[in-house]
Amino acid sequence: MILTVTLNAALDLTYRVPRLRPHTSHRVTHAAERPGGKGINVARVLAALGHDTVVTGFAGGATGDTLRRHLANGSARITDALVTLTGDTRRTVGIVDESTGDSTQLNEPGPDVAPEEWAAFGDAYGRLLRDAKAVALCGSLPPGVPVGAYAQLVRAARAAGVPVLLDTGGEPLRRGIAARPDVVKPNAAELAALTGSTEPLRAAHDARRRGAHAVAASLGPDGLLALTPDGAWRAAPPRRLTGNPTGAGDSAVAGLLSGWAEGLSWPDRVARAVALSAATVRATAAGEFDRATYEGLLPQVKVTPA
Repeated sequence: MILTVTLNAALDLTYRVPRLRPHTSHRVTHAAERPGGKGINVARVLAALGHDTVVTGFAGGATGDTLRRHLANGSARITDALVTLTGDTRRTVGIVDESTGDSTQLNEPGPDVAPEEWAAFGDAYGRLLRDAKAVALCGSLPPGVPVGAYAQLVRAARAAGVPVLLDTGGEPLRRGIAARPDVVKPNAAELAALTGSTEPLRAAHDARRRGAHAVAASLGPDGLLALTPDGAWRAAPPRRLTGNPTGAGDSAVAGLLSGWAEGLSWPDRVARAVALSAATVRATAAGEFDRATYEGLLPQVKVTPA
């Protein structure tokens, strides 16, 4: 199985309105509620691609209960191994303007995590690593979790011989990358903040010098850049797609992980990641992907040496 870690899980709400205007009321044309947070989004896409996954992290309160009910009623390929918190799981609200395809995102802060809750998670994580073929560490850290948490989790995975992908930003990324993850998956802004360079290839080289074995950087509508020991590639969709970008980067992570699990080459992995990311923009709810769009785009993704 593939293990995904979501320390700051969320209940994702997506609203679609004909046109978003400030200072007025809106009639919602479509509403959707899904368990969310980056690692849970990754797990959902992996399951849709046929891979068994286990999700761990934290869930608590009434919102956490709702999130777990959605997980239980979802794919049979996803196993809930979330650790219970005293605090209430956060919510995120995405508002999609149907006239433009643009979205507005509102993210609540995460709950406070007590030291004993963090310790309980560490014990659970160690047990789950015993059966994991790969692990994805995804998203922000809730209050109370040490800023070096991802570095700790990367080292534990490496000690267990489990390949690890890290997808976060800021200080957690800076500390986590020093623990030498197999892959880091920042977006362009996170990569620039880490390295001080706005040129993606130069920044990716810097990230590898800081400890990452490979770097796969999301470049938004321009696709993805991968710098690996086997070479460097850029992959881009054939055209720009409008919609809700929430979860697009998580689908890219699922593409990379599923490609690794299936033994695909790096060019094929980045092509899948880009097609899944673009198909997620076209989905009606956060953390989903439109399969028809994905299957149509995949053979059209252009992969070139970087």
